[in-house]
Amino acid sequence: MSIHHLFFNSVVATLLWCGVAAAQTAELDSLFDRLAQADPSEAEGIRGQIETQWSRSGSPAMDLLLRRGEDALADGNPALAVDHLSALIDHAPDFAQGYSLRASAFYAQEQIGLALDDLRTALELNPRHFNAMRGLAVILQQLDRPQEALEVYQRIRDIAQHIDGVDMAIDRLSVELDGTSL
Repeated sequence: MSIHHLFFNSVVATLLWCGVAAAQTAELDSLFDRLAQADPSEAEGIRGQIETQWSRSGSPAMDLLLRRGEDALADGNPALAVDHLSALIDHAPDFAQGYSLRASAFYAQEQIGLALDDLRTALELNPRHFNAMRGLAVILQQLDRPQEALEVYQRIRDIAQHIDGVDMAIDRLSVELDGTSL
């Protein structure tokens, strides 16, 4: 078994079997409960509230570094985003959102291994981070790992229904893997 195969298996195992991080607040728990019961018109707003909670580090300086990283990515400058987000992670190593966003910046630079490592860390810190899961699923598809990608997409659907494209990805991967739609 190759080192890459072992690495991918550990990333997927981390995602699928880790428990809910103790750092999750009662407010986030309540939002996830509401999200589980939400209809499609409500789900997007609830996901936005969850993402807002995830973007709060507890430090104005760290929140500023996160915003600078987001802005650099939005401006098409992933190298600058990596710089800001690396500084954030150096000072707030338990802040999952920093890793998730830096993974996006690494992915934009086609540094897939670094992106996967940051996604793994983000998911260890926050097993319900559906954006990190989606990034992982996209990369797994790109690396021709359809079974693992399907499992990740199914986990996303279990946690956060009604995310655009997730059901289509599940259907497409199901057909690819065994010729039947779920």
